[in-house]
Amino acid sequence: MVLGAPRYGKRRQTLSRIAVRFLGCGDALGSGGRFQTCFSVVWEERRLLIDCGATAMMALRLHEIDPTEVEAIVISHLHGDHFGGLPYLLLDARHVCRRTRPLTIAGPPGLQERVETLCEAMYPGSLEGDCGFPVEFVEMHAAERRELAFAGVTATEVNHPSGAPSHALRLEIGGREIGYSGDTEWVDALESVARGTDLFICECSHFTRRAPFHIDYADLSRRRAGLDCKRFIITHMSQDVLQKLDEIDFEHAEDGLEIIVD
Repeated sequence: MVLGAPRYGKRRQTLSRIAVRFLGCGDALGSGGRFQTCFSVVWEERRLLIDCGATAMMALRLHEIDPTEVEAIVISHLHGDHFGGLPYLLLDARHVCRRTRPLTIAGPPGLQERVETLCEAMYPGSLEGDCGFPVEFVEMHAAERRELAFAGVTATEVNHPSGAPSHALRLEIGGREIGYSGDTEWVDALESVARGTDLFICECSHFTRRAPFHIDYADLSRRRAGLDCKRFIITHMSQDVLQKLDEIDFEHAEDGLEIIVD
């Protein structure tokens, strides 16, 4: 574990490509019939998830992804459309897949307590007894870098109340870097999270209507020049954004879209 400010130094030699698949790129209300936030990241036949919204298991099944392949899940913040799929994934691991390999779940402080409370509320007693595989909860703090599965992950606090700190994330994998805004209103720290990344995924919840603690397209258009990244894509779009995709200058995510980072 390395504490302190994020360090984005010289890249390691790239060993192989990274595949990022948007299993879900919708908002909390499923606008446009999209699944809630869940991104699959695969490198050298190893897989982790970024966020695990309530519909994540459906998306995994749709794309015929074996949940036992997932080594780690990194949660940006503790809202149901970003971590609400964990009770289903843990139930599946215990009773359907009969998982035996370890699982790491990382996220903001309070993560383990919130997940356990959610599991108990939805399926009382579901966490009792031996589940058959080790589960490690890792609480991440702002400006703290953690090694999770095959990724070095750094969290940056953003402005999105969720009962715990909400984070933007930066992942270093095989000499490449991926940034993700999480949910937030604009904060200048996003420029640091995006700087030099091969892919930056940014929420764009509304078109022109301002909503507290979210970014709208009009504001993002003014800020885009400060996001110094190789590839930029928006996600977490509400209905008013989806209705105006032909007016949007940015690449936008779709459920099932796969991006190769090489």
